[in-house]
Amino acid sequence: MQSLIERIEKEIAAWTPDATAQETGIVRAAGDGIAEIDGLSQAALSEMVLFDRAFDRPLEDAIMDSSAIYGLILNLEEDGVRAVVLGDGSKVSEGMLVRRTERLLSIPVGDALVGRVVNALGEPVDGKGAIAAKDVRPIEREAYGIIDRSPVNTPLHTGIKAVDAMIPIGRGQRELIIGDRGTGKTTVAIDTILNQKHEPKETRPICIYVAIGQKESKTAKIVAELEARGAMEYSIVVTAPASSPAALQFLAPFAGAAIGEYFMEKGKDALVVYDDLSKQAVAYRQMSLLLRRPPGREAYPGDIFYLHSRLLERAAKLSKEKGGGSLTALPIIETQEGDVSAYIPTNVISITDGQIYLEAGLFNNGQRPAINVGISVSRVGSSAQTKAMKKVSGKIKLQLAQFRELEAFMQFSSDLDADTKRQIDAGRRMTDVLTQKNGVPLPFEMEAAVIFAATNGYLDSFAPEETSAMAKKLEEYLSREAGGILMAIKESKEIREESENALREKLDAFVERHATPTQN
Repeated sequence: MQSLIERIEKEIAAWTPDATAQETGIVRAAGDGIAEIDGLSQAALSEMVLFDRAFDRPLEDAIMDSSAIYGLILNLEEDGVRAVVLGDGSKVSEGMLVRRTERLLSIPVGDALVGRVVNALGEPVDGKGAIAAKDVRPIEREAYGIIDRSPVNTPLHTGIKAVDAMIPIGRGQRELIIGDRGTGKTTVAIDTILNQKHEPKETRPICIYVAIGQKESKTAKIVAELEARGAMEYSIVVTAPASSPAALQFLAPFAGAAIGEYFMEKGKDALVVYDDLSKQAVAYRQMSLLLRRPPGREAYPGDIFYLHSRLLERAAKLSKEKGGGSLTALPIIETQEGDVSAYIPTNVISITDGQIYLEAGLFNNGQRPAINVGISVSRVGSSAQTKAMKKVSGKIKLQLAQFRELEAFMQFSSDLDADTKRQIDAGRRMTDVLTQKNGVPLPFEMEAAVIFAATNGYLDSFAPEETSAMAKKLEEYLSREAGGILMAIKESKEIREESENALREKLDAFVERHATPTQN
């Protein structure tokens, strides 16, 4: 008896020239979302292929079939290729016909995606109907060269006082958010998206949240919060949940980058959050081992660094000749027991322009956000701050770093001199001023005014333990009594002399109204 493969090979050989114009192959083996394919000698890396049971229909008809199953070629070998199945791998079996599409894997992009939730292939998953996107982009492309870029000098305000004052993020920057599970990494990213509501519509970035390997309930909760807060009107959610195949978890960040690049090339600003790249690395490791690629350190393949670098290098601030748009990346990495020296964390740290390190100990002590100022850094620095924020935040990071050292020293000494006690009290006050509730991002002019009050001694009249309550009262007071001053700071992006004098008068009045002088 002839084997199934021999019979299929004879049928392929008997096709008419029109039917065999497109190069075809046969699935030799399939399992775990991976297909080993004989043939396709002209196939290209990252090319889409089509798995088809019908041997006699034209390629275009097969592509238009809503039940079509695609694969992505990732291994080119001497006797064939290996591809990952983009979808239900159980529907791909030995002996199936495989057709080349001669197309790189692409997804729909455009304004029609704004406000929608899509999967890694750009297909809607929010039950709101089809997306009428006219443009299509390959999910992988070469990053812009240095000639096409311009310096990062425009702030992307997060609405988080500690970040905007000490670790500023610029439009076009790549800032890593790193820490253990449950330390508030996603919260920092979501608050940043929510804060863009404070930006004027003409300069408001399009925000893309990519959920990789997350529980679907968590993603649904985030989408519900964005909708309730009016942020979905400028946001897109790309989801590849933990239940989806490893191939889609691997592709989701590239899909988010492709969508963001569409807006960047239109001269707009975009922000993409990758939550989180640790899970993408695990999915890529799983795929690579199934593709029989040799494992390296921690069983990750040797090109895992290239995986993340080619993704994150696509973040850029384009030159005026290229339209002046920007794509800002906020990758998230989960550490194990605070180990930032592990393989994936060190890889991504070396690719990005700084990191916000969230520490479990600070989180457990009630500090929100739990930022360790000692190893958190922005390599763009004050270039990504407004003049107002530069003026008020100059020495905060150094002051808090010194406070942490003194606080550790204080555990071994009960007898402190007056200067040391004053410095510790000042550090406690500043820590409390920078503490902020989840989901309450502040407009930058309010941040600047509150930090101005803290750095100029207006909160020194209060005991350190009262600072949090007084800072909250100060925010309410300023929004009620100093609207004109805040508007002037917002429009000019700096605290000019007349604004500073008016602000000092308001702060003096606040202290007189609330303060009970304490001995320092």
